[in-house]
Amino acid sequence: MRIRGLGKLRRIGRRLRRGFASQGVILMYHRIAEVDIDPWSLCVTPQHFAEHLEVLQNYAHPISLKQLAIAHQNGNIPRRAVAITFDDGYVDNLYQAKPLLEHYNIPATVFISTGYMEQQREFWWDELERLLLRPGRLPDKLCLDINGNLQRWELGFAVNYSEEDRECDRHISPWNATPGSRLFFYYSLWQQLKPLPESQQLKALQEITQWANFDSVTRPNYRPLLSEEVKTLEQGELIEVGAHTVTHPSLKAHIPSVQLNEIRQSKADLEELLGHSVTSFAYPFGDYAAETVELMHQTGFVCACSTVKDTVWQKSDCFQLPRFGVHNWNGKEFAKQLLRCFRG
Repeated sequence: MRIRGLGKLRRIGRRLRRGFASQGVILMYHRIAEVDIDPWSLCVTPQHFAEHLEVLQNYAHPISLKQLAIAHQNGNIPRRAVAITFDDGYVDNLYQAKPLLEHYNIPATVFISTGYMEQQREFWWDELERLLLRPGRLPDKLCLDINGNLQRWELGFAVNYSEEDRECDRHISPWNATPGSRLFFYYSLWQQLKPLPESQQLKALQEITQWANFDSVTRPNYRPLLSEEVKTLEQGELIEVGAHTVTHPSLKAHIPSVQLNEIRQSKADLEELLGHSVTSFAYPFGDYAAETVELMHQTGFVCACSTVKDTVWQKSDCFQLPRFGVHNWNGKEFAKQLLRCFRG
């Protein structure tokens, strides 16, 4: 793999090699895929992911999350230690990410939301994107019963959504969307659905599907891994599977008993499927509260990952390990971002 700007990259690599003792970096990916629109910046193309791995192979010390957690507990994190993680368990983790990880012999941990393994449907935020962020016309009003409260949306100019609108939205984060735009409408609904229990999310999505008069066919390249595919993912011992709850809730939005059930059941589901203990966890959306961390101590996990941007160092909490989200950078930009991660 040839990376443009290799001379500058080597200079960055030499700076990476100089030190950073007792610091480690955990990288957070979601998907290795090319898609038409990616509102949450979850996708890294296979080409760019390969460049990331080449940078790590040449200039860092790639280790597994389990190795990093043990090194952290022992107070002996290797220099330039980097662990790769994937959240959610998209199908491309097996068919796109795993072959590249094997080619570069770099380990990774994939966090699975177990309730999606047999449903053969998209994650709710992707289904909402499919319904609202494809070119076409929608009705001018939407009314939804959200937790016993009737919510109304007037779409206005967002009734119509063109290919040009979609192309513009490819470069805008939902939280930066212009009020009144289709992307803003999508974000508003996403905010309403995020804290709900799964049953209410599904009910709302069914109502939105009927209102939009669109089909509900799952896109094959968006679906989560099936249980047999999760087993295949772990074959070869390079990839570790971790837990990511059952239904991917915003844990802090739910009472402690619901949180505990989501945490415990996802661990039990995976251990029954894989036939061994599962010791790593990641908080969906990075959302958790103080009581969530306390619950982690009751469940037999060794570590849990947050989405707080920081390096792993001596005083890091093993149940609040920080991570850096990775975007669709080329190899040179990835190396620059990695250097910034280590600098803190």
